[in-house]
Amino acid sequence: MPEQSYKNHTKWDPPVHFFVMPVIVATLIFSVVHAWDYPNGITLWLVLLSVALCVWVVKTRTYALGVQNRLIRLEERLRMEKLLPVEVMLRFDELTVGQIVGLRFASDGELAELTRRALDERLTPKQIKEAIRDWRPDHLRV
Repeated sequence: MPEQSYKNHTKWDPPVHFFVMPVIVATLIFSVVHAWDYPNGITLWLVLLSVALCVWVVKTRTYALGVQNRLIRLEERLRMEKLLPVEVMLRFDELTVGQIVGLRFASDGELAELTRRALDERLTPKQIKEAIRDWRPDHLRV
């Protein structure tokens, strides 16, 4: 597995991102065009079914990401309790989920400084990730 960094940390699931999603979007487009050309109960039903399928796939993905974010928040809270000074840890609840998700890639040695910066400067997740000097990979993401 190649070394993870800011430039390559995005997780792609080829069967979902490059097969399922394009097929569903193409099906939706095809069903809308077909219903436009031949409006009847069946073609309109296919449009409705295609929209439902799109919603289902998106919601399924967002549910998985929501659970993953809750787990990351818990893992990082436990990690930070060990590594951060008390005065910084007392401000944990000021961090957004996005900031916590970004901080999980920071090495133990730079976590305290970067957490302070994230809190004081209200860094975005992208700014946090770009500021990391020693990347801590996460290969177990959904």
